[in-house]
Amino acid sequence: MATVIQETLPTPLDSTSSPPPLFDGTTKLYTNYNCPYAQRVWITRNVKGLQDKIKLVGIDLQNRPTWYKEKVNPANKVPALEHNNKITTESLDLIKYVDSNFEGPTLLPDDPRKREYGEELLSYTDTFNKSVLISIKDANAEDGAPFDYLENALSKFGDGPFFLGQFSQVDIAYVPFVERFQLLLLDVKKYDITMGRPKLAAWINEMNKLEAYKHTKRDPQELVAGLKRLLFG
Repeated sequence: MATVIQETLPTPLDSTSSPPPLFDGTTKLYTNYNCPYAQRVWITRNVKGLQDKIKLVGIDLQNRPTWYKEKVNPANKVPALEHNNKITTESLDLIKYVDSNFEGPTLLPDDPRKREYGEELLSYTDTFNKSVLISIKDANAEDGAPFDYLENALSKFGDGPFFLGQFSQVDIAYVPFVERFQLLLLDVKKYDITMGRPKLAAWINEMNKLEAYKHTKRDPQELVAGLKRLLFG
């Protein structure tokens, strides 16, 4: 696993900020430090040791620069990657893109069965996120099913602690959301997602040891407050 360079995060750009030079040969990751989708690509960059190759450009999502939508991403969302004179968006696509197009450790196992299962798990991420968010907003909802799915997935190959045995794109895709859901469910419903799920507990513990991920984590209280504003107004 690549060693993470401790870096000073650039100040996010807002509506008063001028755009950075576009398509000047510099690879840029347009991100927001609190966004779980952008965090996926940030982790991928760090794991592969690309801190010097991919420059972070923070975007203030509460006060977005008008040029961002006009010049970078018409969807006006992060993440977006500027590389080889084109812009690529969507976090799952970008995990794969950075893994395939840059140096550093590969983030998929060689075993074709594991690769196939990895695609299945990646395709489930949106369903997982939506299911958990629905349960959080409904005080009477049953919270466990999405996390039972992860517990079973972590048991698939028996060579953990990661989903595909070795650390992979799948772990990166899930961890920003599991991090937030664990905090939010404890706060809102006093529900511990690791209770009765030893594989999930071990996975979270192992992920928290990874410098490439730890460097992207934000203040837990700040995350919970932001999520509660988003979900409950």
